[in-house]
Amino acid sequence: SADPERVINEIEDVIGIEAQDAPLISAKSGLNIEEVLEQVVTKIPAPTGNPDNPLQALIFDSIYDSYKGVIVFCRIKEGTVRKGTKLRMMATGAVEEAVEVGYFGAGQFIPCEELSAGMVGYVTASIKNVKDTRVGDTITDADRPCAQPLPGYKKVNPMVYCGVYPADGAKYQDLRDALEKLQLNDASLFFEPGTSVALGFGFRCGFLGLLHLEIIQERLEREYNLDLVTTAPGVVYKVHKTNGEVVDLTNPSNLPD
Repeated sequence: SADPERVINEIEDVIGIEAQDAPLISAKSGLNIEEVLEQVVTKIPAPTGNPDNPLQALIFDSIYDSYKGVIVFCRIKEGTVRKGTKLRMMATGAVEEAVEVGYFGAGQFIPCEELSAGMVGYVTASIKNVKDTRVGDTITDADRPCAQPLPGYKKVNPMVYCGVYPADGAKYQDLRDALEKLQLNDASLFFEPGTSVALGFGFRCGFLGLLHLEIIQERLEREYNLDLVTTAPGVVYKVHKTNGEVVDLTNPSNLPD
């Protein structure tokens, strides 16, 4: 029932890439699988970079482990990182010592001696503050830093704000921990402590939009088993005072006289 010619034409029409020399394979039977491996070697260029240059690594994701702390996933663009290397996050300024480096196996972390230019792997450094590692940030050697961070990182500014409170006040710390873990791989999520006379202690959270707000709220309730109360979303108002000062307001009750 396979129709390779039709699929090839669809790929060229829809995606716009040349597919006439694509290997015709069957994952079920293993037909021509070796051709895929050969083309990976011949058609995909090897990573560039010099392992002797100052360390320059891109953070593309991170997870939190209760034993190891924050595990940073990174691509080494330049230089080499080893256990004991003193690392600096160029956007946040945090400095930590690498405790373990390694690469990814089949659903597991495999420690190794070093990660050098062109490699993708993970780094642990007993990082307990999840705000110190942001997706898109550049890691460098604190003792021998690179000249400039990798391009592309930009701090995201939230557009919509709302209050998020635990229905049970005793779950305040659980809510804080959950927000910090979500912020690990969602740099656009902003939160700071906030209080309400009616709802008690909670957080003022910033989101990219209403859809982002709904996704975060659903994840908090589903993944962290939290019962939440949220206030109506709003935006930041810029108030221009007569003396030329500009004040950001999120609550009308704080409007200056």
